[in-house]
Amino acid sequence: MNKLALSLCAVTVMTISGCASFAEMAGADSATLNAQSAQGFSKMTQEARAKNQLDTSSATYQRINTVFNRLKPHADKMNQTGQRFDWQLAVLKSDTVNAYVAPGGKVVFYTGIVNKLNLTNDEIAAIMGHEMTHALEEHAKSKIGAQALTNLAIGIGTSYAGANIGEAGNAAINLGSQVGIGLPYSRNLESRADFGGLMLMAHAGYNPNAAITLWEKMSRLDGKSGSAFLSTHPSNTQRIADMRKNLPAALAIYNNRR
Repeated sequence: MNKLALSLCAVTVMTISGCASFAEMAGADSATLNAQSAQGFSKMTQEARAKNQLDTSSATYQRINTVFNRLKPHADKMNQTGQRFDWQLAVLKSDTVNAYVAPGGKVVFYTGIVNKLNLTNDEIAAIMGHEMTHALEEHAKSKIGAQALTNLAIGIGTSYAGANIGEAGNAAINLGSQVGIGLPYSRNLESRADFGGLMLMAHAGYNPNAAITLWEKMSRLDGKSGSAFLSTHPSNTQRIADMRKNLPAALAIYNNRR
């Protein structure tokens, strides 16, 4: 199994430094991903509107949209992808506590995340900045590359191990590739989005302290901090600790604007 371990280690290094490039080689270039995202976003909003699930007028929508528009010009200044983003926002009427972003700047918020957590505008900005950073750093492309590398690692490992590896051996390979490549990499992307979002909200004039209160609210909603092991996201306690470390830099930006 030494050869298997070496192959997995080699791919792990490649994941950290070259997932986006690997995705480009596989045909998932920025322009293509952004175009596909735009088509999917348009279809999603049309379907939501037909089902009366698209919020375009409530007080919650107005608050989310105001934060979105205030962050956009600062996000555009940070865009180093080589592609102009057509930022768009969809707010969906749902008790779901979630928000996400698709390539090219397509942001989706559920009303539940604002209403259930009783978010302030600064806390909405913390979420918005986090999602915008995912798009600006093209984390979707990186994840595509990481998945391709993970599949490659499994194939290499199985090939080296041979037919006699057995069920337990196959399980070990799959778990090793997941924990060794996929999940830690996803957690790293979430941490990067937390950091970038903190700086982005500060540039837009939103108080970075709100990122901490946001995750304190999330933690209370969860009922426990949870473990970062076998999770694509850092634990709530880890996120809060990291944000406290990065808070002085964000506050310097925030205070210099005033």
